[in-house]
Amino acid sequence: MSDALEILLTNDDGIDSTGIRALHDALSEHANVTVVAPASDQSACGRSISHEVDVHDHELGFAVEGTPADCVVAGLAELGPVPDLVVAGCNKGANLGEYVLGRSGTISAAVEAAFFDVPAIATSMYVPVDDAPLDEVDLSTDDYAEATRVTSYLAEHALEAGVFDHAAYLNVNVPVSDGEPASMEITRPSKRYEMDAERKGDRVHLHDRVWESMAPDTLPDPEGTDRRAVVEGRISVSPLTAPHTTNHHEALDALAETYDETVSFDS
Repeated sequence: MSDALEILLTNDDGIDSTGIRALHDALSEHANVTVVAPASDQSACGRSISHEVDVHDHELGFAVEGTPADCVVAGLAELGPVPDLVVAGCNKGANLGEYVLGRSGTISAAVEAAFFDVPAIATSMYVPVDDAPLDEVDLSTDDYAEATRVTSYLAEHALEAGVFDHAAYLNVNVPVSDGEPASMEITRPSKRYEMDAERKGDRVHLHDRVWESMAPDTLPDPEGTDRRAVVEGRISVSPLTAPHTTNHHEALDALAETYDETVSFDS
């Protein structure tokens, strides 16, 4: 077992969620898995970080009274062995599109790992819902079969294949398992963004309209995007980089020169 892959496993749904249990059990069949995960649900917290967090022993590993980013920093710097790979998930609910990359705690855990130069996989599961809130949908370990299968496959093969020579992390989104394996598609994050707000008295209600048009036959997202792949029943794998790159911008260079000309500097 000394040559087994070392994996740090975290999530944002909390250490007692079904999704992290499913991934833990599947990954542990072929790897040494250290779990450092939030003690409670930290969904949509982004890369929020704490200065100090309490940590408790848990049957899976360590429960941290903090965010996914806290867990990755604590896990990599102190609580666990140096891993070959960080895995975040499996999130209950998809993380699709460019606009979720800074919002999702699941993806943020993978981004935090990238700053440590540790490759990562963030895995989420698309759960179609009608009018019921996602947190009221009950899922069993079996429902995560597709997620555990593809995450285990990528964990076992992506490092040796050189995937992380060009990607800092993989954003993986899977459909709910229907018993039949889904095909994998390499995708790009959708650029679709449909947030709006409505004031009612002293409150402003924020609405994410993206999820209101997710039917396969009317989906506006183009071919090759993560959202279209998942809605049509395929596994979406988006190879992404962190930190974000900056582009040379001649117009901004010109503004900088103008600023220097118009501002007097103390000698």
